[in-house]
Amino acid sequence: MAEHKTAWEIVQVAVIAAMFVGAAVRWGSVPDLIPIHWDVSGQVDGYGGKFVGLLLLPIVAAVLYPVLKYLPRIDPASRNYESFAGTYLLVRVLLTVYLGYVYVVTNLAIGREQTFPVAEMIIGAVGVLLIVLGGALGKFRPNWFAGIRTPWTLTSKRSWILTHRLGGRIFIVTGVATMLGALISSDWAFYALFIVMIPGVIALFIYSYMVWRDDPEKIPAQEVTPSGD
Repeated sequence: MAEHKTAWEIVQVAVIAAMFVGAAVRWGSVPDLIPIHWDVSGQVDGYGGKFVGLLLLPIVAAVLYPVLKYLPRIDPASRNYESFAGTYLLVRVLLTVYLGYVYVVTNLAIGREQTFPVAEMIIGAVGVLLIVLGGALGKFRPNWFAGIRTPWTLTSKRSWILTHRLGGRIFIVTGVATMLGALISSDWAFYALFIVMIPGVIALFIYSYMVWRDDPEKIPAQEVTPSGD
């Protein structure tokens, strides 16, 4: 993926631009108050003005894009990004596309918010997001911004690598459970997400400490270079 970096950067910019174009096109045709939030059962529980409903997500995406793109430059472990550049790019693209997807879904629901399955579509997509992130997580190498950062993963290369491998599996299982739940209802998807994720996060926290405790080297993240993998 990294070899087509420019093309994927264009994809992200195009998604963000399309969101702003969509806002401009729809601005005059939507009501002054539009649905902006749904509860876990798929019922609208919040309305907002056009700015929030049509422009907030595009603005968030437009701010997030350069932040994630240039964050590695100020990371003390910036050299490590070279070893998972394609994976980091994949995560960035995935987040931008997901925001674009949420924007499309919520806009399609305007005017039919009581019948459009917004909650199921969004939380089901969270399942897909978790599965892809889970597949990518094991490829992350020590850094200070992206990944599972506990006091122990940041101070032990071994803890970082093994915790991320386990974390990837937990993310994938959580994503599959969430998607299956979404096929039944948004409630089921929500419950599946948290029933699997919360114990998984606790397990990762404990596991990262246990690996760190038994690691005789305990090399800090910023001292690990790609050649040290």
